[in-house]
Amino acid sequence: MKTLHTIQSRSTVLFILMCGLALSSFTAGLAQSADSLVVYSGRAERLIKPVLDRFTDQTGIKVQLLTSKTTELVNRLKAEGENTPADVLITNDATGLERARQLGLFQPLVSQEDIQAHSSGEGVDSLPSSDLKSILNNIPAPYRADDNSWLGLSGRFYVVVYNTTMVKPEEVQSILNLADPKWKGKVAIENAGSEYLQSGVSVIKAAHGDDITRKFLKGLKDNAENHVYGKSSQLVKAVARGEVAMGLVNHYYVYRQLAEDPKAPIATLMPDQQEGGMGAILNVAGIAITKPSKHLKEAHQLVAFLASFEGQEMFADMNKEYPLNPEVKTNKVLPKRASFRAATVPLGQLSELHDPAMTLIEEVGLR
Repeated sequence: MKTLHTIQSRSTVLFILMCGLALSSFTAGLAQSADSLVVYSGRAERLIKPVLDRFTDQTGIKVQLLTSKTTELVNRLKAEGENTPADVLITNDATGLERARQLGLFQPLVSQEDIQAHSSGEGVDSLPSSDLKSILNNIPAPYRADDNSWLGLSGRFYVVVYNTTMVKPEEVQSILNLADPKWKGKVAIENAGSEYLQSGVSVIKAAHGDDITRKFLKGLKDNAENHVYGKSSQLVKAVARGEVAMGLVNHYYVYRQLAEDPKAPIATLMPDQQEGGMGAILNVAGIAITKPSKHLKEAHQLVAFLASFEGQEMFADMNKEYPLNPEVKTNKVLPKRASFRAATVPLGQLSELHDPAMTLIEEVGLR
């Protein structure tokens, strides 16, 4: 019987081969001028293009955008190597960013020398001073790679969405409660291929260890029965219709549904806030500059804009995500960031936790 790892490995090899065959025609379609950037984005076009359009309006720098799943884009960058047309990679989670960093696909946004020069008040030649200030000051260190090769842009939390007519908030204090047999047939989950589910399991494993995580996943599978969805938006709609009592999704899917249907009987619950609880599971969308990029000035301008007050505010308002720039206010429909704790697992560890988490997901047979 083929495991999920085997299937994924073969798919990755096939994808890399296809990338190699398609590279010349793809690159030809992305001919660049000196004042343009090619951006590979793991975020859907509708979620990122308005912000990129604002950047173009302000700077005159054109952006050519290719969107796909983060994993596929990292594989593409690896296959394309020095010939990649991409200047920038934007992802929807830190796992993909960190994996690409480990593969050596990025160049530091800010070098250690730049940081030392900035700290001592000396001039820095490699970056415009405004860009350096944005990168170092606007996004706190916990949301940057240890070597400054990637930068978080917005925060998202893996939360419990529940039907307010079927669940009382006090019934669910922890994510682990969703595995309780009392909820059999009443829980919705994303399928095993979901990057959000995988990252969530990675954090649970880091906080609780293999045994508790395995028990949780088995109970989650039993309780979900056939309520397994390929898209988070489908899961939220199922909860709103009362087909299930609750499920696990990134928080912004809930608020997008409420914006579409304000009367929907759904709400979010930030789990694991009790004493001794691990805290809510945090992930970030982020950005990095590819190692072969020949448009460093323009790429740094884009990073600086997305880290700026204006760029962060657009993310916060348009996508209902949490700004990482501490000067930018959270959208008023979201719980205030100071009102709950986040899990303390460093974002940079999500990549190394990913494969062990996938092993547990396979063991219990999540599909």
